[in-house]
Amino acid sequence: MKKLKLAFVLIAGFNLTAMAQKIRTESGDLSFLKGETELNIKYDFSDFQVGGFSSESEYKNKKIKEYNEKEAGRGDTWEKSWERDKKERFPNKFEELFDKGLTGKIHIAQNNEKAKYTLIIKTTFIEPGFNIGVVRRNAAVAFEYIFVESDNESKVMAKLKQPDVPGSQFGGYDYDTGTRISESYAKAAKMLAAYILKNIK
Repeated sequence: MKKLKLAFVLIAGFNLTAMAQKIRTESGDLSFLKGETELNIKYDFSDFQVGGFSSESEYKNKKIKEYNEKEAGRGDTWEKSWERDKKERFPNKFEELFDKGLTGKIHIAQNNEKAKYTLIIKTTFIEPGFNIGVVRRNAAVAFEYIFVESDNESKVMAKLKQPDVPGSQFGGYDYDTGTRISESYAKAAKMLAAYILKNIK
């Protein structure tokens, strides 16, 4: 009986996770992408929450202070790493898996001047998670995907949302915060690519 209850809990937990990750269309549809072979992409990190903090700046200030109190300059080094991850690590991971998932049907790139449409990948929430060996919590990221005309970004073609995409590295060796979070971007990219291909057939 206990085994049955445990199995039910595990299945229920899996279903809830799957539902949380599910992409949903908020407005418009993706029919405009049918026949398109190029897509420009941009990233928006302008306004998002981190964990239980009300803003990214609140989170950063706390981390910088904590690290600097432990070791002079460590917090400043951490901040540079955090900002570099947003500019390089997370976008690179997203693009790598997004491009792979689109299987050559649509070429994606930042500053893609050939593209009629632009995808704005807006991060709305990041749970950094943690891994201290015996205890761990996966990272999670929430996204908003906004498709606009490249020449007129006020013209929104479609808007999608994807909450709570988990991130962790196989084997549990994701002690670095950036590693965990980048896996959320990788998973989100794979799911978005599949969603796009399914909805432009």
